[in-house]
Amino acid sequence: MRQISLPSGYNCSFTAPVGLPVALSPLVTRVLAPNPGPFTFRGTGVYLVSAGVEVAVIDPGPLQDDHIAALLRAIGTRRVSHILITHTHSDHSQGADALKALTGAKTYGFGPQGAASTGEEADDTDFIPDVRLRDGDVIAGDGFTLSVLHTPGHASNHLCYGLDEARALFTGDTVMGWSSSVIAPPDGDMGAYLQSLKRLIARDDAMLYPTHGAPIAEPAAYMTALLAHRLAREAAILAARARGVMDVAGLVDEIYAGLDPVLRPAAALTVLAHLQKLERDGPG
Repeated sequence: MRQISLPSGYNCSFTAPVGLPVALSPLVTRVLAPNPGPFTFRGTGVYLVSAGVEVAVIDPGPLQDDHIAALLRAIGTRRVSHILITHTHSDHSQGADALKALTGAKTYGFGPQGAASTGEEADDTDFIPDVRLRDGDVIAGDGFTLSVLHTPGHASNHLCYGLDEARALFTGDTVMGWSSSVIAPPDGDMGAYLQSLKRLIARDDAMLYPTHGAPIAEPAAYMTALLAHRLAREAAILAARARGVMDVAGLVDEIYAGLDPVLRPAAALTVLAHLQKLERDGPG
């Protein structure tokens, strides 16, 4: 397995046309939403999974008229069989009800978050799935099969979807192609996130499709590097505390030197998540 060192292993050069379908494999097409930003990168990548007359839509993205119209053009004459949500942050799930109204398809997801997020992404508190999914559920479509994995950490209700026919995994924000994920208490949980990463590393996927950023063709190496990156942050926090730096603001100054001020609140929340994990579970 090739070793990948982060953050240099992040693909920050990824570009894609906004609003146009891009075929990534015989079963997977991506449509990029026009919502770039410091936490969404180039925008929300909406995935269409289809082998023919039916299509499943994964994370329909933001509620923007031009974006929903672009999705409908990409879907064309196919029937939408499923609208699948990885988690209820607005850049992932807010367009679901509009797409449901236009196509008649049911929405699928884990359910509401366990607590209000204080993170970088607005919560979509209005979204309630028509069908509540649980870990181990299987979604069968015309020519595709999606396995459901509950991967809490970034959000308590986060799901990943495994495309069995392609050994591919749609990772939402559990794994992103351009950055590590923000873990924002109270809904975000660092211990749960590390366990979710370990679970995904143990799988045999050949490709990851994150909602933000480029596909990842070396899943195990990439996620192992993500895990090592998180554990290195934890070790840095412990070392700083041993030197007497105890408060979150001081730890951010120590560990994230030169950080863009826009990203500082997210870094503070991630440090807080590390501290909560250390208090509850200890290091490692």
